[in-house]
Amino acid sequence: MKKKVVLLGSTGSIGTSAIKVAEDLPDCIELVALAAGANVNLLAEQTLAHHPLVISIQDPARIPQLSALLPSGPRIVSGEAGLIELATLPEADIVLIAIVGTAGLQPALAAIRAGKDIAIASKEILVMAGEIVMNEARKYGVKVLAVDSEHSAIFQCLDGKPPSSVKCIRLTASGGPFRQTPFQEFEQITVERALKHPSWVMGRKITIDSATLFNKGLEMIEARWLFDIEMPRVQVTVHPQSVIHSMVEFVDGSILAQLSTPDMCLPIQYALTYPERKVSHRVQTDFSKIGTLTFEEPDTDRFRSLLLAREAGNRGGTLPAVLNAANEVAVDAFCDRKITFLQITETVRQVMKMHEVIDQPNLDQILAADLWARKTAQAMRRG
Repeated sequence: MKKKVVLLGSTGSIGTSAIKVAEDLPDCIELVALAAGANVNLLAEQTLAHHPLVISIQDPARIPQLSALLPSGPRIVSGEAGLIELATLPEADIVLIAIVGTAGLQPALAAIRAGKDIAIASKEILVMAGEIVMNEARKYGVKVLAVDSEHSAIFQCLDGKPPSSVKCIRLTASGGPFRQTPFQEFEQITVERALKHPSWVMGRKITIDSATLFNKGLEMIEARWLFDIEMPRVQVTVHPQSVIHSMVEFVDGSILAQLSTPDMCLPIQYALTYPERKVSHRVQTDFSKIGTLTFEEPDTDRFRSLLLAREAGNRGGTLPAVLNAANEVAVDAFCDRKITFLQITETVRQVMKMHEVIDQPNLDQILAADLWARKTAQAMRRG
């Protein structure tokens, strides 16, 4: 029986990998709805290839252009309302959320409340509102499946074992392109250099986050909620080869790890076909060619993003949403060449310091904190 999948963010790096997985497994996966940001042409190509029931484009002004490319195509919706309509589509079994940033939060909650399993590639959803999302998932009896390679690895290693059996989880990090760059050179790091990741091909935001290690910081908070593990038990290990995607250390001293050649198609396929494993020849791992696996402690003196993320995760409340929002603004400012590489982390630090944390916030308070952090970070960078 085919798994009917709604794909939010179909034209991004995760979305296009998910399309490949669907094409690899036509007897197992059916794409019933697609949503994109601004890439009208690619969305039209995907629609013609997969015949979804409904599609969504972010800007309603682009609907005429999209309609012209699909004269006999599916129904077209737009904006946040369009995302929520897709997320609650009656025909869907699972909603894969691959939208960059915070735009996936409301569709994720809508999908859960409609009884849909969700697969999360947008870590910001759990960073901002992990407690709310996981409580809603338990309330409605749906699964929240990881798509990040690190969290997929942890999920596979845990295999249903209780949090009480876990000593710690170890998220692996490649270390990014500046793992060995002298700190005195950080001020001169350009956008072009920061976008050259040593292991993965990803979108702009996540690639810059990998360079600052904010990506790993966000993953720490995400893991805390996905696996019901307190922040002190979430650790980071630098592993430059990116073959071990993460590890779980159990209370008896045993450590389980999930390994493979880096390819996002593998964790995407596992999430979409779970609990089954389907044959795929896309990912091939040759240990004789890999040769050596090495490990290091992260340098938090040079990459203070990890300390800020741990502070936000430990403090909780609205602080993780503030961390995330300030980072998004700072990354955009860096990519627009308005601030330096080092100022990304400094912007986040200052905004976090200025924030008055609300404990156990509701969704409106989280969204208000997110908006406050964005405005504060933008004003700071203008100043």
